[in-house]
Amino acid sequence: MSGWVVWAIVAVGLAVGEILTPGMFFLGPVALAAVLAAVVAAFGAGLGIELAIFIAAAIASLAFLRPIARAHLRMPARLRTGTAALVGAHGVVVERIDRHGGRVKIGGEVWTARAFDEAQVIEPGEQVDVVKIEGATALVYQ
Repeated sequence: MSGWVVWAIVAVGLAVGEILTPGMFFLGPVALAAVLAAVVAAFGAGLGIELAIFIAAAIASLAFLRPIARAHLRMPARLRTGTAALVGAHGVVVERIDRHGGRVKIGGEVWTARAFDEAQVIEPGEQVDVVKIEGATALVYQ
């Protein structure tokens, strides 16, 4: 079996391993190194050169790509999207809020709202914090 075929099989095996272990992002960069070794082997390089290229490419891709991928796994609150981005936001009450309902303006949009603490009543014009979003209703606390 040709050397490039062996490296291609190794690359596919590592890529499958990466898919089956989400969140680690370790096997993917090594799979890229195996692809590069397969390309070198296809051009007729010897086993020593293939191994050197594989090791160097694995170290380089891990050193460069893994920190970028790990930074994207930890998404800070500022980068959250959808309703998750509203949790912790501040709003202004536009219609009296109690345990039955009300309305609050959050980030320029008016939302239906309920008091997070069922005993709390919040009057129009008061500042609130969004504790949770349930469907299309913001649960707020003063």
